[in-house]
Amino acid sequence: MDKRLLEILVCPLCKGPLTHVRADQELICTVDKLAYPIRDGIPALLVEEARRIVEG
Repeated sequence: MDKRLLEILVCPLCKGPLTHVRADQELICTVDKLAYPIRDGIPALLVEEARRIVEG
């Protein structure tokens, strides 16, 4: 994923920063505890497509 693109992408829900997890091909929002998938190099930044992160 392009570093410049990562600098401007934000969570669509809270507008907070996203963390790229290369191994899982996801963008993580730690505030909302959501993981947005990256498919074929394109981030799917739709809340409906995000996976809820469960801590435990």
